[in-house]
Amino acid sequence: MSFINGVLSGLGYVVNTIFWFVPIFILGLLKLIPVKPLQQLLSYLIDGCASGWIKVNSFNQMLFSRTKMNTNTLPQLSTKQWYMVIANHQSWVDILVLQRVLDGKVPFLKFFLKQQLIFVPVIGLAWWALDFPFMKRYSRSFLLKNPHLRGKDVEATKRSCEKFQLKPVSVVNFVEGTRFTNEKSEQQGKPFPSLLRPKAGGMAFALDAMSGRLNQLVDVTISYPHGIPSFWDFVCGRVKQVDINIELSDIAPELIGDYQNDKQYKSRFQQWLNGKWQAKQDRLEEMKKNAP
Repeated sequence: MSFINGVLSGLGYVVNTIFWFVPIFILGLLKLIPVKPLQQLLSYLIDGCASGWIKVNSFNQMLFSRTKMNTNTLPQLSTKQWYMVIANHQSWVDILVLQRVLDGKVPFLKFFLKQQLIFVPVIGLAWWALDFPFMKRYSRSFLLKNPHLRGKDVEATKRSCEKFQLKPVSVVNFVEGTRFTNEKSEQQGKPFPSLLRPKAGGMAFALDAMSGRLNQLVDVTISYPHGIPSFWDFVCGRVKQVDINIELSDIAPELIGDYQNDKQYKSRFQQWLNGKWQAKQDRLEEMKKNAP
């Protein structure tokens, strides 16, 4: 029965994605018309289509997965505010969880993506139409060989974020950089029992690229009390419960700066994020202890 659930649910995700991709892509093409009021209106319509995609996916989950999402009392959130959203990362299911619990409460969730991902068939075009910001980052070794390009990556990303100055957005950052596994944790020296070491650079880069517009932090902690699931486990209905804790705090102005070149700022930001991650580990342990 779970296998049939998985097939039907997976097919539902595919059909739903194709259905919404068509209007999203067409509206994205219309947005190339250089009329700012029209572009802004189309951006809202495109995000509305994406929200419709999430709502159908959520219905799919309630029909086939039947996973209970337990959340704490949510802080006061708004679709008219700009947010940086951070979360621990254990499974591809995390993305579905974030979309389901935050849809309609904050602006549509968008991820900073590597510039090369725009060439991913179909999905890359959808990300482009949805105004996902594409990051162009140069490594330290590359900049040593090409010093004239220093700062150009930040400038390019800032240009891609200019549209967010007028329209609220929620930017998601999985600061561990990859999904948690015991093997990866052991390779890092097991900095936390249930988390990988946070990578501060990407988050600091995003905050700087948004020119201080992201001034509130939505900190999401996701716990799977019965073990970390695969996407297939989820669509088959084997994940009975997910516990989610959401906290809201301000992002102080001193947390925005030049991570690559300002050593004092870099140290300060790393210390702040490590403190956040230790608090998240403590929260995870409490959530697991209190799980039914």
